[in-house]
Amino acid sequence: MPEVQRIDVRGPRFAASITTVLLLIATFLSLIGVATGDLAAATLSARLLDPGFLLVLVIALLFVWGVASPRTAPWGVLFRRVVQPRLAPPTEFEDPRPPRFAQGVGLLVTAVGLLLHVAGVPWALPIAAAMAFVAAFLNAVFGLCLGCQLYLLLQRAGLIGRRRPSAA
Repeated sequence: MPEVQRIDVRGPRFAASITTVLLLIATFLSLIGVATGDLAAATLSARLLDPGFLLVLVIALLFVWGVASPRTAPWGVLFRRVVQPRLAPPTEFEDPRPPRFAQGVGLLVTAVGLLLHVAGVPWALPIAAAMAFVAAFLNAVFGLCLGCQLYLLLQRAGLIGRRRPSAA
């Protein structure tokens, strides 16, 4: 089995810190926008132009970027080019697969909120944004990555992350 590349554990926490701030703002905007009122009566264009919806959409696109190309994702690049050179050399490393999976979980949560918001389900957007905020906050502040824990749980169950030997 090939050696898995290791990443500095501070990188995902830095990204989670920025994501936490964005999700806090998105949660607030979605609470004061059309998402908590009579959403079914709001026009589709009003739902799509809601500031909370737009910010959660941007965050979801950042999650897509983090899943599709983590090396080029904005927060990772910012960490490696600006923050990491100013820090002491890393002493802890981790497998990049759990944080990447966690980005996918964040994408799933925000995408469900976005889709339900567009469909006119009241409170879906602020609840999804708040759920993603809590997960990002726990990672940023305490180093507890819920998506990473889910990855490890699914890996132990043999559902993901294990490479099968190739057939001869």
